[in-house]
Amino acid sequence: MKICYDPRTDTLTVILKEGASVAESDEDKPGVILDYDHEGNLISLEILDASQRVTETRKIEFETIEATAAQEETGGSHLKY
Repeated sequence: MKICYDPRTDTLTVILKEGASVAESDEDKPGVILDYDHEGNLISLEILDASQRVTETRKIEFETIEATAAQEETGGSHLKY
């Protein structure tokens, strides 16, 4: 996963799958663009006017939460940004 902020365009991009070709893009909500591959998997999202939508565009926190027994059974996990 890769996260990029471009201050020139005030755009925050989250790339979930690097190297994947974008087959379709949808503007789910105004200023939020979702990109999908040929199989319909979400591969990236772009936030326009990011400085107005994100608390701190230049600060990123990533945390992996240890899986509980219930999550391990169902394959679930939790990420905090």
